[in-house]
Amino acid sequence: MRTEEVKRIIESGIDGSEAMVTADGSKYTATVIADIFDGMSMVAEQKMVYALLNDYIQSGAIHALTIKAYTRAEWEKQN
Repeated sequence: MRTEEVKRIIESGIDGSEAMVTADGSKYTATVIADIFDGMSMVAEQKMVYALLNDYIQSGAIHALTIKAYTRAEWEKQN
């Protein structure tokens, strides 16, 4: 599975999001920036992203997924 495809799935599944995806084989890291995360727990943020990719995780196309989720304000503060 290509990183561009993972990015497209996340961005089309979370309104107004921006995703940056890297991969090392079938191990992916997704940094997702979206204001919908405002007020959500880290677990809730991760569940939202996992739900979009669950079929690919279950099929083995994605072996491991690390998620870093930020609101736009958090992202700007981080960088």
